[in-house]
Amino acid sequence: MKFYKKNKWINFFVKMRVNILVLAALIIIGTVTYSLMRAELMKNAANIGNMLARSYALEANNTLASYEAFLVYFLDAANDRIEEGQPAERIDSWGQQYFRRLNSVLGGHVITPYIIYGGKVISSGSPNVPQGYDVSSAEWYRRIVEAAGEVVYTDIYNDAVTGQPVITLAQAYTDSNLVVAFDMLPESFNFQVGEAVHMSEQFSMFLCDSSGAVIYMDSAIDAPADGIRDYAYRIVDEIYRDGESAHEVYDMQGQLRSVYSSALPNGWISIITIPHSVILGDLNTFLTVFLAVFLLCLLAIALMMYRDWRLNSKQERSDETVRVLSNSYYALYSVNLVTERYDMIKGSEYVSSRAPKTGDYNQLIKVMSEIIEPDAYDDYIKSFSLDNMRKLVSKRVKDFGGDFLRLFGSEYRWVNIRMLYDESSEPGEVVLCFREVDREKQKQLMERALLQDSLEHARHSEKTKHAFFNNMSHDMRTPLNAIIGLSDLAVHSVSNAEKTEKYLKKIHSSSAQLLELVNDILDMSRLEQGKVILDSKQFNIRECMEECAGSFAYQAERDNKDFTVTFDIKEASVMGDPTRIRQIMNNLLSNAFKYTRPGDSVKVEVRQFEYNEHAKYQVIIEDTGIGMSEEFLPQLFEPYTRETRFSANNAPGTGLGMSIVKSLITQMSGQINVESELGKGTRFTLSLPLTPVYDAGQAEKTVSVKESGDALRGANILLAEDNAINMEIATEILSMNGMNIVQAHNGAEAVEIFSRSELYEFDAVLMDMKMPEMDGCEAAEKIRALERPDAGTVPIVAITANAFAEDVAATAAAGMNAHVSKPIDYNILYKTLIKLISGRADSGD
Repeated sequence: MKFYKKNKWINFFVKMRVNILVLAALIIIGTVTYSLMRAELMKNAANIGNMLARSYALEANNTLASYEAFLVYFLDAANDRIEEGQPAERIDSWGQQYFRRLNSVLGGHVITPYIIYGGKVISSGSPNVPQGYDVSSAEWYRRIVEAAGEVVYTDIYNDAVTGQPVITLAQAYTDSNLVVAFDMLPESFNFQVGEAVHMSEQFSMFLCDSSGAVIYMDSAIDAPADGIRDYAYRIVDEIYRDGESAHEVYDMQGQLRSVYSSALPNGWISIITIPHSVILGDLNTFLTVFLAVFLLCLLAIALMMYRDWRLNSKQERSDETVRVLSNSYYALYSVNLVTERYDMIKGSEYVSSRAPKTGDYNQLIKVMSEIIEPDAYDDYIKSFSLDNMRKLVSKRVKDFGGDFLRLFGSEYRWVNIRMLYDESSEPGEVVLCFREVDREKQKQLMERALLQDSLEHARHSEKTKHAFFNNMSHDMRTPLNAIIGLSDLAVHSVSNAEKTEKYLKKIHSSSAQLLELVNDILDMSRLEQGKVILDSKQFNIRECMEECAGSFAYQAERDNKDFTVTFDIKEASVMGDPTRIRQIMNNLLSNAFKYTRPGDSVKVEVRQFEYNEHAKYQVIIEDTGIGMSEEFLPQLFEPYTRETRFSANNAPGTGLGMSIVKSLITQMSGQINVESELGKGTRFTLSLPLTPVYDAGQAEKTVSVKESGDALRGANILLAEDNAINMEIATEILSMNGMNIVQAHNGAEAVEIFSRSELYEFDAVLMDMKMPEMDGCEAAEKIRALERPDAGTVPIVAITANAFAEDVAATAAAGMNAHVSKPIDYNILYKTLIKLISGRADSGD
């Protein structure tokens, strides 16, 4: 029996499953429909409420704007009379006349104007406020004075004289004691929005000031006025606290209301409240009817909903696209080329106030002519006349336009206009779109100006470099000519040792001059490309300066010039780039000797004037030479510039030395100043921030060429050099000092020779950097990688034409111990070899 009953229920539910499912579906659909309808009604109510709030806010703002315009005019007119020195009685008489006209224009006594000078009323629109009444202690008066010429709105308050609630609109004249004020009664606001949209009697509207006090209200709530004001104040407090324009509140009668608000520019706020009973009033009735016919219309509704969904989706996408495009333009006008009329889809504030929403196109052009830049007006009229737009349409031009300057307030800004035409739209109809592009246009004009400046700079640089190359061509040919000529003379006077020695000394001097020119050009190129890297290390600044000065001692003695070097320093051991400091000193001393005459003096002073962890060292190079003109001093540090007008001879040089000095000192975070006067000499003052190194130990002992040569006698040196002449020179000079030289003509050959040598056969390796088959760095890496005990300890010295810090870093990364720049200074090479070889011996290798 139990089994039978169970099957019976199962069969029943199986047969009824479709009906059950349909019933469940209907219940779900009904519930969802109800929820959706409620949400839609609430959404529509929100749209209406926000629209009304914005409309009331706009109408209130327009009213205030008109009052503000009267106020500004009144202030200027009153100030003119005060500046003319008119007596108070005359100003009062004029003011009373203006007050009557103003209230006549406004349609009643809605504004009480005042003219206040020095805190006292000199003209009043109120019989209760006598002339001479002192308002300087009033809070609103203090706010106006502090506003410094800005228009000020007070919150609603009770007038001290009349006791009536008023709002004061006032403005003080800049740099004057003149204040003009309008007292406005709340009754001065007369809104037409509610009548225009037939607002329901159950809607409530409030206009509140920035503190939340009610200025104007049209309330459907049956309650005392004070209670309604407290209710409005609570709404404003919630809006300010939550920062949202839509809320739900319960009124004093316990009725749930939706709240919508819109803020005015002066801080006031308009509020609309709508009862939920009004919003959802017809929902239940509609729902009953809907459920009654739902089963009969289910299929039709389903089909219609599907069709509507498709159509609505397409329409929403189209509307969204149009809305997005519309937001990009501040004005849109549809122009019918057949009827010669326009429709204002979206208008600017200026045009909207002077032209109707629809009208004759020529009337629109006339209004626009008032704000188009005069220089662009003729082109605008010609391009966007009805005849020209017809021609463009006939030629199927679908997009036409350009940029022009348009007046916004008191300034011109760039605007782009486009004429858009679509063949699928109404025949002969185009759309004019206006978009502000001032920022983009200004950026474009700025970029164009920058390009023009860059072009001018490039032309100037090209001109300067052209002049530089002309000078450099002469300056390089001079020592080259001397070298070639003196070499020929030396060849033909081999038998005369005295003449040959003289020629060789002059060849050496010309070679040094040529090297200086090449170094300046290379250094400047590296500086311009930002490739110069400072190599900070510990060095002795006194020894560095003495070494630089020592190289000029012979020249001073030879040319009969007084040359002195003095020091006033506490810490001599510092961190810095000694190579760059020598380069700076060599440039400055070279110029000092170049532009001084026999009998003149050159003086170098080195001082330490800050004694701390970031000490500063001052170097002064002063001479009594020919000096420089005042006109040339501003150009002194510019590349490719030289002053030779006042020198006894055309001094050689590239015009790059001082530019290099300036760049290097700046990169060291230092400063250089120059003082010079024609005929009296020049004084350079350098300030170099160098970090002292305390307890640095003893400086290296200076080793002479002769001593170093003796110390290296018998040393076995592997010399890798691909240039035959450089190989011959180095081999001869090193052999002359007792060293045994084994030659390798490229990097691969050097690695091969070293790998076959006996252990510790070579005391050092001199490695040229640029060689065929294998360069110096790769060769050094391969030697260090050999599996023999001396491969890791044999000193390897890089011989390089590039003495820049990054090149030195590359040699160190390859395992080299030191570097010597070309052309080789053999004194430096000998000291380097002695230090490395002796250090290797001390370590036991």
